[in-house]
Amino acid sequence: MAAAQGRRSDGTGGMDDTKEGDGDAGGKDHVPLPFRAAVDALRAARLRPQVEIEQVPAPQRLAPFAYALEATVVDGDQDLADGRLVLLHDPAGHDAWRGTFRLVTLVRAELEPEMAADPLLPEVCWSWLTGALQARGLGYGEPSGTVTRASSHYFGGLAARPAASQIEIRASWTPREGLGGVPDTGAHLASWCDLLAQVAGLPPAGPGDASVVTLPQRRGPQSR
Repeated sequence: MAAAQGRRSDGTGGMDDTKEGDGDAGGKDHVPLPFRAAVDALRAARLRPQVEIEQVPAPQRLAPFAYALEATVVDGDQDLADGRLVLLHDPAGHDAWRGTFRLVTLVRAELEPEMAADPLLPEVCWSWLTGALQARGLGYGEPSGTVTRASSHYFGGLAARPAASQIEIRASWTPREGLGGVPDTGAHLASWCDLLAQVAGLPPAGPGDASVVTLPQRRGPQSR
């Protein structure tokens, strides 16, 4: 993957030659300008160099237009955390969103069992999401989501494997729209990468950046 503004690999040459992946059923002339601008901002976002990101096929039944990205936090040849971010757009608006755009995310990472057992972990992880948005001064509304802890214990022929625990954050929120009805999707993507970095246990992105908190007792990185 090319190492510029984070490590990014686009699966297509652009919206003009993408139909299913960008939710465009009728060609480029039918893609609303706000959605086109929002996608362009995602592609231009400056990201942490430890984040590898690529476009993937977007879901087709959640909104008339959609664009999806997957990201992995990488340390050398090891993956620390991964996730998916989907931008949805309905030009007619959506009552539940209270807007025409929606961001939907999944973030996950492995933890030490002791950390996964912390009763405050779900609240802390949710605060990482909202804190990442607030740290960049982003306006958003109608947040919702779940934080799930899962543990695996091995028996019989697999008994030699250590117990494994995983944290998973599923969430969605409505980014506030700016000029021309376009939200600052680039900044929302950057804040989402901040969340990925927190879950991965990376140090703050810069001096004095208190929005990133390292994750204690996390399991060693997983080989790719």
